[in-house]
Amino acid sequence: MGQMPLKTCHLLRAFKANQGAGDCGSLSGALLLLVNMPTLEAPEERLRKFKYRGKDASMRRQQRIAVSLELRKAKKDEQSLKRRNITDVSPDPSEQQTKGVSLTLQEIINGVNASDPELCFQATQAARKMLSREKNPPLKLIVDAGLIPRLVEFLKSSLHPRLQLEAAWALTNIASGTSELTRAVVDGGAIQPLVELLSSPHMTVCEQAVWALGNIAGDGPKFRDNVILSDAIPHLLTLVSSSIPVTFLRNIAWTLSNLCRNKNPYPSDHAVKQMLPALFHLLWHPDGEVLSDTCWALSYLTDGCDTRIGQVVDTGVLPRLVELMSSSELNVLTPSLRTVGNIVTGTDHQTQLALDAGILAVLPQLLTHPRSSIQKEAAWALSNVAAGPRQHIQQLIACGALPPLVAVLENGEFKVQKEAVWTVANFTTGGTVDQLIQLVQAGVLEPLINLLTIPDTKIVLIILDILFFILQAAEKISQKENMCLLIEGLGGIDRIEALQLHENRQIALTALNITERHFCEEEETGTTLPARDEDHEFLKHLTNTYQSSTTPKPGTRPKESLL
Repeated sequence: MGQMPLKTCHLLRAFKANQGAGDCGSLSGALLLLVNMPTLEAPEERLRKFKYRGKDASMRRQQRIAVSLELRKAKKDEQSLKRRNITDVSPDPSEQQTKGVSLTLQEIINGVNASDPELCFQATQAARKMLSREKNPPLKLIVDAGLIPRLVEFLKSSLHPRLQLEAAWALTNIASGTSELTRAVVDGGAIQPLVELLSSPHMTVCEQAVWALGNIAGDGPKFRDNVILSDAIPHLLTLVSSSIPVTFLRNIAWTLSNLCRNKNPYPSDHAVKQMLPALFHLLWHPDGEVLSDTCWALSYLTDGCDTRIGQVVDTGVLPRLVELMSSSELNVLTPSLRTVGNIVTGTDHQTQLALDAGILAVLPQLLTHPRSSIQKEAAWALSNVAAGPRQHIQQLIACGALPPLVAVLENGEFKVQKEAVWTVANFTTGGTVDQLIQLVQAGVLEPLINLLTIPDTKIVLIILDILFFILQAAEKISQKENMCLLIEGLGGIDRIEALQLHENRQIALTALNITERHFCEEEETGTTLPARDEDHEFLKHLTNTYQSSTTPKPGTRPKESLL
C-alpha cells in the first residue's frame, strides 16, 4: 500500500523538549484517581473494530475459546492417546518354559492357525514379543499376515487364559499404531470380546483387555463410541469400585479418559453421566498417575459448551481441582489447570463458582511458575475471568493478580505475553474507568508499549485498542493530558507514530486514529504545558481538580459492593 503521511504531535513534542528522560517515572505516581467511575463507552466505529466491546461476557469467552484453540491442541500429547505394552517380562511364569523359543513369521502364521492350543499359545506369544519390541515393532507385518481374526478368536478361549492374555496383548500393541492398524483390530471384531474379558476372573487378562480398549477408544470419536456402545463403561466402573492394584487402576483411569476424549461429536450425555461419579471418586485417589488421567478426562469433558461444563461443575469437583492446581507434580498440575481454565470459559455463574472455590488464590502464583507452559495456561484462565462482569474483574484486582501479570508482560516468553495481553484486553473492555486506572497504576503501560515493536500484527492491534480505551477512560474524567504525558514519558508516542507507516493497513490506520484523536490537541484549547520542574505539580493539580468534582451520584454503588 502507499505510505500515509506521518502524523506527529506538536503539542507533546514541545513538552518533550523540556523534559528529561529520567523524569518520566514521576508521572505514574500522579495518577491517584478515585473509585465509582462510569463504564467506558467507545464510539460506534471503535466498537466494531475491537473484538469484544459491546458483546456480552459469554460471547467474549466463547470467542476466546476459538482464539486459544492452540492451547487446547498444544500439549494434549502430555497425556498419550495410545500406549504400547513393551514389558519384557510376561506376568505368566509359564513363559519361562518357552523363553528360548524364537519363531519365524511363517512359523508364527502356521502355529496361530494350528488346532493344538499349545501351539497356538506359543505362536501367539512369539507374535506378541515381536510386537513388543521397543524399536520398530512389525505391527503392519503382523496385520498383513492375516493374524487378527485368529487373535480375536483366541480372546474367546475361556479355557485357556494364557492364550487370551497373549492375544489381548498382541491386539493392544497393534491398536497402539496408526489409525489404519487400529481399524484393522476393530474390523476384526475385537471390541465385543475385549469388553467381555473385563469380567474375566483372571486379573492379568482383564487388565490387558482394559489396555486394548483404551488404545481403540483413543484413536478417535468413532471408535470411542464403538467401545461405549459395546457397554464397556459399566464393566470399567465395576472394576473401579473393586480392590485392584494401583497399576491396574492407572490403566482404567487412562481408558476412561480416552472415553471422555475427542469432540465432533462429544461422547454421549448418557456415557458422560455414567462416568462422572467414578471420575469424582478417582479425583481423591493418592496416586499421581490416577489423578493425572482423571484430570485429563475432566478437561476433555469441559472443553465445550456451557451445558457440558455444567455437567462437570455440578458434581462438586471445583474445590478439589483448585487443590490439585497447587500440586508439585506437573502431570497433575497441568490437566487440573486446563480443566479450571475450561470451566471459566463458561457462564458467569460457572466462573463465579470457580472463583468461590479459590482459583484466584492460585492463578497469580502460577504466573511465576518455572514452566512457561503453566504460565501460559494460567494467563489464559485469567483472561477468561477478566472477560466477565466488573465484579469478576474486581476480584481479579483484589487477589493481587496485576503485579505478576505485569511481570509476565515485561519478562515472560512471548507465548505467555500474548495470553497476558488478552487478559489486559478483556480487563480493559469490561472494566470500569477506576479499574482501568488501577491497571495503569500497576505498571501495565510500559510493557504494552514495548510490545508494539513485535511482528505479531494481531497482538499489536490489540495493544493499540487497549491504549485507545485507556486514553478514552482518562478523557472521561478530565485526565487525558495526564495520561498522555505518562505515555509520552514511556516512549509510547514514538512507537505509535512509527506504526502509522506499518505495512499492515489496519495497524497503520489505528495508530493514525489514536494520534489524531488523543495526541494532537489544537493550540486553541488554551492548555499550556508546564516546564520540566513544574510537571509534578501540574499533574497533581489535574488530579486534585478531578477529585474535587467526583461526588458519587445517588444510587452509585460503592466499590466494596462489587466484591
